[in-house]
Amino acid sequence: MTEPPQTPEAVLQSPAAVRRRGTLAGALVSALLILAIVLGSRLLRDFDSALLPYAVATVFLAFGVAYRYTVWISAPGARRLFTQGWRSFFSAANFRRAPTALPKMIATYLGLQKFLGARSHARWAAHQLIFWGCVLAAAITFPLTWGWFTFTSGSRSGPGYEMRIWGFKVLGFDSLNIVGWLMFHGLDIAAVLVIPGASYFLWRRMKDRGAITGQRFAYDLVPLIALIVISVTGLLLTFSSIFLHGGGYEFLAILHMVSVVFTLIYIPFGKFFHIVQRPAAVGMQLFKYTSRSQDDQVMACRRCREPIDTTPYVENLRGTMRDLRLGFDAWAEYCPRCKRVLRGNAYLTHVKKGFK
Repeated sequence: MTEPPQTPEAVLQSPAAVRRRGTLAGALVSALLILAIVLGSRLLRDFDSALLPYAVATVFLAFGVAYRYTVWISAPGARRLFTQGWRSFFSAANFRRAPTALPKMIATYLGLQKFLGARSHARWAAHQLIFWGCVLAAAITFPLTWGWFTFTSGSRSGPGYEMRIWGFKVLGFDSLNIVGWLMFHGLDIAAVLVIPGASYFLWRRMKDRGAITGQRFAYDLVPLIALIVISVTGLLLTFSSIFLHGGGYEFLAILHMVSVVFTLIYIPFGKFFHIVQRPAAVGMQLFKYTSRSQDDQVMACRRCREPIDTTPYVENLRGTMRDLRLGFDAWAEYCPRCKRVLRGNAYLTHVKKGFK
C-alpha cells in the first residue's frame, strides 16, 4: 500500500524555521502595539509616565503571545484545527445553515464555559469568578496603561469628571454618585471576584489527591499565587489611601507593580496561555457542530457500526496523523471500545503467545 502524497501542509517544519517565524511575528505585533500606544495616547500627551513599567510589560506580553501562538499553530495538529476553524468561521454555507451557532458558542464556550460545569459546579463557579474578574481588570488596566483612556476633572472645583477615549469625551459623571464609585473602584471589584476563585483552586491544589499528583509548582501554583498577590495588593492600595491616609502606599504600589509585570510576562509561557488558545477552539467547535447538523456525514465504526463522529472531523484527524507520519491513521475509523478490543486481541495473539 503506497503512502498518500505529501501536501505542502504535511511537510514538518524545522524547529529553527518555526522559531524564526515566531520571532518575526512577535516583533511585528510588538511594533504595532507601540505604534498604537503612541497614536492612541495622542503622541504620548495622554500617556502617564508612572505607568511606563506596565506599558513595557504589555509590549513583552504582545511579543510572547505572538511568538508562542505562531509556534503553537506551526504544529501539524494545531495548524489543521486552526485552519478548519477559520474556514468554518468564514463559511457562508455554515452561516445560512446555523446563523446563531457562532454567537451561542461564544457565549456558552467562552463566556459561561459550560463545559466546566460538567466536571464540577464548584470549579465552574470559581473559574467564572476568575474569568470575569480578569476580563474586567484587563478592560480597565490596558487602555489606562496605554493612555487610551483618561479621566479629567470637568471643572476646577466640584466632583464632576470626564472620561475621554483617544482624546474624545465619551462620558461625564459625578465622582460622588454610584457611577463615579464604580468608575474609580472597578479594579477593586475585579479583585474581589478573583480572590475567592483563585483561593478555591489553590485550596483544591493542596487538598485534592488527583490534583496534587500531577501538579507542578511553577505551572500550577505560581499563576494562582500571582493572581491573589495582585488582587490583595490592589485592595490594600485602596485601603491605604482611604483609611491610612496613604501610609505604606509607595511600598504597596511597588509590590503591586512587580506582581503585575511578572504575571504579564509569564502569561505567554505558562498556564495562562490557555487564555489565548481558548478562542481558537470555538472555530473547531463550530466545525464539529455544523458537520453534525448533516446526518449523512456521521461516520460509523468499521467494526461495530456505532456512530463515531462526523466524517469531516474523522478525516481531519486522519490527515493530522498522516502529517505526523504516525502510520496508523486508519485507527481513527474505530470507536474507543473497538480500539481497546483490537489492541487486546493483538496482545493475546502476538505477545502473550510468546510466553507459552
